[in-house]
Amino acid sequence: MTANYYNPVQSVYGAGGLLSLPKLLGGRRAALVTFPEARALGLLARLEEVLGAQLACVIDQVQPNPDVAELARTYEDFWRAHAQVEVIVAVGGGSAIDTAKALMVADDSGQFGALIAGLAGERVFTPTRCKTLIAVPTTAGTGSEVTPWATIWDRQRQKKYSLHLPQTWPSVALIDPELMLSLPPAVTLQSGLDALSHALEAIWNVNANAVSDALAVSAVNDILSVLPRLMRDLDRVQLRGRMALAALKAGMAFSNTKTALAHSISYEMTLRYGLPHGIACSFSLPMVLERAMGRSAERDAVLGQALGLPLAEAPARLAQFIEGLGVKTRFSDYGVGEQEARQMVLQAQGGARGRNFIGLTEETLT
Repeated sequence: MTANYYNPVQSVYGAGGLLSLPKLLGGRRAALVTFPEARALGLLARLEEVLGAQLACVIDQVQPNPDVAELARTYEDFWRAHAQVEVIVAVGGGSAIDTAKALMVADDSGQFGALIAGLAGERVFTPTRCKTLIAVPTTAGTGSEVTPWATIWDRQRQKKYSLHLPQTWPSVALIDPELMLSLPPAVTLQSGLDALSHALEAIWNVNANAVSDALAVSAVNDILSVLPRLMRDLDRVQLRGRMALAALKAGMAFSNTKTALAHSISYEMTLRYGLPHGIACSFSLPMVLERAMGRSAERDAVLGQALGLPLAEAPARLAQFIEGLGVKTRFSDYGVGEQEARQMVLQAQGGARGRNFIGLTEETLT
């Protein structure tokens, strides 16, 4: 079988890599998008020092799970005041990078409503202006630095939009494990489990290929080995580096396959129950694995490489791994009743990501 794999993002990896930012900018000025705590952590001051005169403006009020209510003014202010800035540097987790992707593209109006109307399918959104994006993740797990997708939430309407345009691929992913040393335990865990979900979802996926499999299997092997050790030794940069590399491989894998059923379930769990994304997309992994097994001999073989053999024992071992990190793995643990869980999974199967799952029959719910 011919493998067709595509990822146009230049990846720069290694401790101290942040110092390469000025060279990567190549003399261009940049808008910095980051999270509010960056100032208190000293990260903003460090970025200001590294970028110097190349820093055009700072947007540092990015909130978790960017919502249309928060993004609208930021978007329109940015395109009104900084339309001439060529590059956006996004420093943070998935929310910062997703926000930057929303800011990357505009039509002639510069109105946020035009972008949202396009995402909602109300009318075609055609970017006429676009920025270059350099994504600098401070978590090991988002994958957004090597994919074109961004998630935008509308909590008032209980909706989730997925931004995905040819223009929203980052130009560069800059992965510096030193930036992850300040991550608290909860965020370290959530992002690590998000990366595990990315890798497994790339395997039980109708879009999988030999290249994505190689990346995903390696990522799963590394995460299962490293994440528990990292949670016991958060200040060890070598472990941060190994997790960052595993997350990068997982991101590269699902950049071609997209995610599948576990992520589709996660969106409702975040909207309805407020679960952090990394927990929402990983708690169901053992259940989804049970439904993936036996659907394809080829997929079973790859899952065996990732999780070990005999594969029949893998769901229980995976549940034990996740629960050993302090995360429950049943819907009921989060206040979701049996009937609601069944409906949620059925709905998730019909979603854009759910349809990537290899086993989409009524049998998967029994």
